[in-house]
Parts: sequence; structure tokens; C-alpha cells
Amino acid sequence: MSSLPQSLLRTQGIIYFLSQLFSACLRKILMTMIVHRASFRQRPCNRANVKPSFFSFCSSIVLFAVSVKSFQSTRKHYVDKAATHITPRPPAIASRSRSLQSLPPTLETLVNDTLNSDRKIVVVTGGVLSGIGKGVTASSIGVLFRAMNYRVTALKIDPYLNVDAGTMSPFEHGEVFVLDDGGETDLDLGNYERFLSVSLTKDSNLSTGKIYQSVIERERVGEYLGKTVQVVPHISDAIQEWVLKVAETPVSRFSKQKVKNDDGEQQEEGEELPPEVCIVELGGTLGDIESMPFVEALRQLQENLGYKNICFVHVSLVPELGSPPEQKTKPTQHSVKQMMQMGLRPDFLCCRGTSPLEPSTVSKLSLFTSVPHGAIVSLFDVSNIYRVPLMMMEQNLHTMLLQRLRMGPFATKGVDYTTVEDPTPLEESEVIRDWIKLADSVDEPESECVIAVVGKYVDQGDAYLSVVKALTHAAIATKQRLRLQWIEASSLNPEKGEERDTERQNKSWELLKNSDGVVVPGGFGIRGLEGKISAIEYCRKNNVPFLGICLGMQAAVIEYCRNVVGIEKAHSAEFMDNLVHDVEDAVIFMPEGDRERMGGTMRLGARETILKANSKARELYGKEKVMERHRHRYEVNPTLVPKLEQAGLQFVGRNTDASGERMEVCELNDSNHPYFVAAQFHPEFTSRPELPNPLFLGLLQSCKKVISSKKDAPLVA
Repeated sequence: MSSLPQSLLRTQGIIYFLSQLFSACLRKILMTMIVHRASFRQRPCNRANVKPSFFSFCSSIVLFAVSVKSFQSTRKHYVDKAATHITPRPPAIASRSRSLQSLPPTLETLVNDTLNSDRKIVVVTGGVLSGIGKGVTASSIGVLFRAMNYRVTALKIDPYLNVDAGTMSPFEHGEVFVLDDGGETDLDLGNYERFLSVSLTKDSNLSTGKIYQSVIERERVGEYLGKTVQVVPHISDAIQEWVLKVAETPVSRFSKQKVKNDDGEQQEEGEELPPEVCIVELGGTLGDIESMPFVEALRQLQENLGYKNICFVHVSLVPELGSPPEQKTKPTQHSVKQMMQMGLRPDFLCCRGTSPLEPSTVSKLSLFTSVPHGAIVSLFDVSNIYRVPLMMMEQNLHTMLLQRLRMGPFATKGVDYTTVEDPTPLEESEVIRDWIKLADSVDEPESECVIAVVGKYVDQGDAYLSVVKALTHAAIATKQRLRLQWIEASSLNPEKGEERDTERQNKSWELLKNSDGVVVPGGFGIRGLEGKISAIEYCRKNNVPFLGICLGMQAAVIEYCRNVVGIEKAHSAEFMDNLVHDVEDAVIFMPEGDRERMGGTMRLGARETILKANSKARELYGKEKVMERHRHRYEVNPTLVPKLEQAGLQFVGRNTDASGERMEVCELNDSNHPYFVAAQFHPEFTSRPELPNPLFLGLLQSCKKVISSKKDAPLVA
């Protein structure tokens, strides 16, 4: 039944009262005319002849009282009738377009918990084109909150249908970033962890495949009670639940943050406290058809949480065209217009470009997008990405975020926001001071170091992104300028059946020989394996600092078996089926592996490694037990380990699982080589700008020593 609002009841009562009063007036006039003896025909009609009488006065009073009584009874009738139609008014917090009482119980609980905890959501979207820098923008905003002593977490939304990034080709999607809990995620989560210095979970990466899979599983068990499952509300509600669950999940820190206790003293923050701010990045470009359900879910989330608990940061492009160059605002105008058509309104505009925004450009953008001048942030090209948070700080973005979300000094009701100027001087923050040193050290190195990366996916710049970042962190710590030489492994030593390009091969070998150190990262497939083995042999024979990762360690073991131990046909069971068991199979398939299913079936996540005393790895880590992240199906054959160690290759890091002992780290003694270390795990995933991974740090330290003491020594081919 339809409800009758109170305003309608009042209107009906007033109309009825006026009509009754008008009728009473007419009756009074007629009665007055009757009681008079003189008629209008016999006497002239003038005002003096129409005289009031006591009877007419009393009749007017009576009629007026009857009219009032009639109005009261009529109003009571309407009110009683409407009471059967009107539902009770929901609580004040639910007086939005969709009341909390209409939400599913789980979502309602999460929304209430978010409101009661005063937790904030910052959504970062992108327009015009992909790869515009949403990940770095989101991470940099997190740095600002981190500098203001807020606990921060992050969520990346990827609209593709894959359940996760584990089965995606590095050529198409870049590297797969592995988390502590084994989650195979988008590479942007690596940016979040490195900037925020936290360890995220696999739920911090949400894809269309994940959300549809969870909704379909609910439908199969009858959770929707026979209802027709639709994108709205079921998919949109599930997305909101996912966002709010991630926002309240505590994340562990790599470097504990100092906070003030009740006495005003600095103390280390515990790891079990829930986040206070969640940064949500919506992948892709606004307007993509696959991202529509997420856009609608975020629109509904803003309705459910309220204006002060969620804000939107839109990253767009302001290109410069013509001669002389002129900044063009039309792409951003159309991007914001499309965003508003989908129900979202940007609170902040982060404009990418080659140079700072001109005042006229800012005014034009503000005019056509309705975003205030101060909320338009210029993100122009800088010398290194570590300057992006500093650039935001200089434009006072941190204070504007606090104002918009009613946080800190702006949380008090009724505060005059125009009178509060920069209440958070971040220059005094320890995080910002360290960040300034970090950015300056990148631009002011003491020397240069050339590192060759011998890999399979060198044509895709993001395929080894974490390796590049880990090398950069180590170069910063050792005050060196890092210069990378990308070498495709197959060009060094083509596989059987491949056409040999002599010119390309000679150029690749020249790059390798002119490098100060070599990294052989992981990969899948046989292509390029022989080239990696050749590069490792060169490093071993010529005392070139070397670091092998995952398949790089397996290639180092195969090379040592062939050229030192004397097992000429040594190979990996991943690529060769006719190997002599426990003789030629230097690398074997793990017993618990799955050969049929590809996704999520590898040995994934953080595992404990025990390091031997007096080893290079133990010296670098400074402790016996370390936790590092893995992603592999094959491992070194433990049967061949005694022969390899007897020949000089020491396995100094081992992990004991329920299925048996596994080789994690191998190395050559310092007396035989300045730095020859390989690891089955991926040390690049745990490297941080302020805390480089020890294995990468050891490589760059060794390179610096070799460069300073380099002599003209003959090279062995």
C-alpha cells in the first residue's frame, strides 16, 4: 500500500476547514436575510437597512464552533486512515535513498561497523586512458595518511574476468605479485606494499571473476532463498561487502610506526589494530563496460556510508599540444562528465602532465568540472616516483583530504574550515623526512652500477617490475645510480631448432660482459633456459656478482651439474621427460603439485627458511630464520645435493615442509667468488624503499666493491 505523507494530511485538513468556514458564512448571510421583516423588494437596498441582530450573532458563533468540530473530526479520520498505510520512520542514519534496514544483514553490519569506527574510504579512479598512474597516486595518498599517523590499507579492483592474475601472461599483464598468504595479484599491490610498508592479503585484490564466483557459490547453496540473482542488487551488494571487509581487516607492518600514547609518549604501534583509512583503486578507465558493476557499487556505497566517510579522487590527463605547447583540458572535462553521468562526482582531480598546471588551466578545469581550485592537484613528471607524495604535500592535498573526510582537527562539528590552515605540518613527520632523504638519494648518487637482467620477458617493461624496484632500493642504500641492461636470454644461446642471429648474439654478449653484476629472474617455459645457463656460467668463471631467483637458481644448479660435477645431460624434469631418475634430473616436480589445474596450484606464499651459520646469506639477513615468498612447482633434487656440495656449491638455506626437506638458497664461498647467490624464493617481493631485501643489497654492495677495485684481468670465454 502507498504511504500518505504528513504534508498531504495537513493540506487536506486545511482545504476541508476553509470549505466548511465558507459554507457557514453563506448560511449566516441567508439566516440574516430571513429574520429581517423588510424584504429587499419593499425597501431600498442600502447598508443601513441590513442591521445585525442578537440572533444572527449567536448563530454565527454556533456555526463557527460546528465548523471547528467538523474539521477536528475530519482530521482525526484522515490520520487514523493514514496510520494503516505509513510505515515507521527509519533511524536518522538510514534516511538516505536506500535505508540500512533494506540492506542484507551482512552488509548492514559492515556499514554500521564502518560508521561506528569512523573508518574512511578513499576511491581512486582513472580517465582518458589506462596506465595513467592510478597505482602510484593511490600509493602516494597512502603515504600522506601514513605520515599523519593513520593506519592505512589498500584494495585494488580489477574488472577482468580472471579469478586472479596467476594464469596471466607477463607479456600481456606484467608481473604477478605474490603476497604472504599466497595470493597471486596485480602488480599494483606491490606499489601499495612498498609505499605503505604493509603486508596485504589476497582479498586486497578484487576481480570480476572473484566477485561473480562468490555470488554464484552463494546462489548454489540457496543463500538468496530462490530470488532472481541480478547484478543489482546482488553483485553490487557483494562488492560493497568485499570493500568494507578489506577496510576493517588488520594488516601487518614491515616497519612499525611510532604513535603517541595517552601520556604523549612515542610507542610502537601494535599489528592487530584495524585500519583507519582504506585506499580503493578502481582499475581500468571509467566508461569501460566491464567496470560498470563496480561503479554502481561504489555509488551505492557512498549513499550507505554518507558524504563525510568516502571521497573520490579522479586521475586524468592534461596533454600539451601545439607549438608553443598549450595545455588541453577537454579530455579531463569529458572524463569528469562521464563520471558524473554514472552517479559519481570527483572531490579531487589529480591531473597528469609533463609540466605543472597553469593557473588558467586550473580555473578552466574548475569551471567545467565543479571541482574547487584547491582540489585540483598537478601531478607532473618528476625525476623519480618517490617525489610524488612530496609533490602532493606541497599542494596541501593532505589537509584537503582531512577537511573533506572530517578527520583530525576537522572532525569537530561546526568548525570553520576556512580558518584552519595546514593543521598537519608533515615536514616534521618522520615518514616524510625519510621520504625526502629517499627521493634525494635517488637523484644524488656517488657512483654508477650497471646490472644486466637476463630474462625471458624483457620486452614487457612491467614483467620484472619488483626486481627493478628491489635493485633500485639496494642502489639507493649503497648510493649508486642504477643502470639496467635488458638481455633476452634466448639471444645468448638459442635453443635447438631456433635460428641463430649472430649480430644479435654478439651484441647481447657485449652487454653482458660490460655489466658490473647479473640478475637471472624467474620465468616459465624452456625458451631462454640455455641462454640463462650460459650467462650463469660466464658469471661463475669470471667472478661477476650474480643473483639467481627461482628458475634462476634452478638454472644455476643445472649449470653446476653439467660443468663442475660432470653430469653432462643434467636438466629439469619440467622440460625433459627422458632423464635418468636421480642422476640427470637436477630439478624435479614437487610431490604435492597439481599437473592438471594451473591456477593457485603452485607452492605459494611466505615460507620459513633456515640459514646456515657462517654463510653469506646468514650474514646478509643477520638472523637464522627468515620468511620469504615463493611461487614455483619444481625444486632442486635433494638426492643430488651431496654431490653438488662436495663440488663446492653450498646449499645454505633449507626449508622443512611436511613433504620433506627443500633447498632454498645456494651460494659459492667468498674465497671462490665475490658474490654468487641464488634463491628458490622471490626476495624482490619483500624489498622496501627504506628496507632493501638483503640479497639484492648484497649484490649491489659486491658490485660497488668490484667496481672500486676493478683491474684489467683477462676474461675467460
